[in-house]
Amino acid sequence: MGHDSKGSWVPSVALRVGAGRVRVAALLLGADGRVRGDADMVFDGQPVHPSGAARHENGSLVLVLPEVEAEVERIVVAGSAGGGSLAALAPDRAVVATLMVTGADDASAVVFGEFFRESGGWKFGGLGKGYVSGLAGLVTEYGVDVAEEPPVAEVTDGPAPGPWEKPVAEVTGRPAPGSWQKPVAEAAAAAPTAAPVAGPVALTGVAKVPVHAPPTAGWHRGAPHGTAGPGAPGASGAAEPARTSGAAPGPTGGPDTSVFPPVEREYRLLDGWDFGPVFEPFTVEGRANDVVSTPSRVPPGLVLVELAHRGGGYVGLNPLDEQNKSLRYLFNSTLPDFRGSRVVPSPEGRPLRMRLQADGDWVLRVKPVAAARRLAGTLRGYCDEALLHTGGPADLQVEFEGDPTANGGGYVGINGHEVAGRADLTGPHTLLLNSADGRGRHTVPVPPGPLLLLLRADGPWTLTLRETAGWAPAQSR
Repeated sequence: MGHDSKGSWVPSVALRVGAGRVRVAALLLGADGRVRGDADMVFDGQPVHPSGAARHENGSLVLVLPEVEAEVERIVVAGSAGGGSLAALAPDRAVVATLMVTGADDASAVVFGEFFRESGGWKFGGLGKGYVSGLAGLVTEYGVDVAEEPPVAEVTDGPAPGPWEKPVAEVTGRPAPGSWQKPVAEAAAAAPTAAPVAGPVALTGVAKVPVHAPPTAGWHRGAPHGTAGPGAPGASGAAEPARTSGAAPGPTGGPDTSVFPPVEREYRLLDGWDFGPVFEPFTVEGRANDVVSTPSRVPPGLVLVELAHRGGGYVGLNPLDEQNKSLRYLFNSTLPDFRGSRVVPSPEGRPLRMRLQADGDWVLRVKPVAAARRLAGTLRGYCDEALLHTGGPADLQVEFEGDPTANGGGYVGINGHEVAGRADLTGPHTLLLNSADGRGRHTVPVPPGPLLLLLRADGPWTLTLRETAGWAPAQSR
């Protein structure tokens, strides 16, 4: 099967590719349109390609395009058949490619699209081909060797596993062909012991994925420390000691994020901050996908949107335009117990409408921008947050713990927007920090306020602001 040579150009950088709750995999193909061996298939049971250019992390793919071997001409992205939106994000979280994923009545596996080389760069094109024969039929077409399975042992009553799901625990034999899971422990113990094999092992019914338990409800790696965390939208504003990277977790042995929804902060406006309208906050809670519309009390102008998502899985939020089409993502994450806040314009003459995609429970709050946290002293937080800086020039120390599930440490970035005398974010702005592998300590200079700081981070962080001594505002201020 060839590719659509028209496609869309994408930057030759490390891209994170995901499709919400749909589990995805990558097939690295040569000029003949086939894999060179089983190692050219990357999924959750075989999460790292030998070249390191393709990885499977948290249900999504990381494709480091500059490091793809010269012999690889195409990277096919496939997954289970289900609705959703496939998106590719650059290190700064800009969406560089997107594709609507539609389910098929008779297909259990789908090829969504592919990245392919052209004129020294990379393009992305949609394919949308479904396979009634499931995963086994899909990968066979691209040259993956799928061995025949012996008859499946009898299974106790219960729903049959999907093509990319683990068999139920009562299975006493091997999984059905097309499953991405290894047999359960009992079956593995009963099987004869095989001699060690060097290099990639031939797929047997494409059953190479270890059984993974769902995320523990109590805590997740990379989640904030402390109940809900001070960086969570609506979390308690009470002061707590700063914790540097590597400090010991709480007495339970890990972060406690079991309180959901996060406790609402006391509603207080920042004196002297006149950027954005003032109104009574709006809160809505739900589960899974939804479209949220603000009530009439939310006026036009820039507003603060806070989102909290419970547990693991995917969460994404897009504003909708006047034609009900999705605009650029405000949030797009697979981090566990995601917390984020962003500033977005509420339109004139109609409500602010947002498309929310989520795998779990969520709470969304819309507030005045002046209700955001002020950057002063030491602040701790998790994931994305909009912060206010009203002081003079300062040095900002950023302790970023990173995403422990990402090989590169995770992204951290801060953009500073000058807002004095403005009603939008079209004025001057400064990229204060931009690091795709940001784990560790960074110190950056911050201009005098009033500034709106937009922080994006793939994990927990601690900010410490130290104002420059001896500074006096200019007469023009």
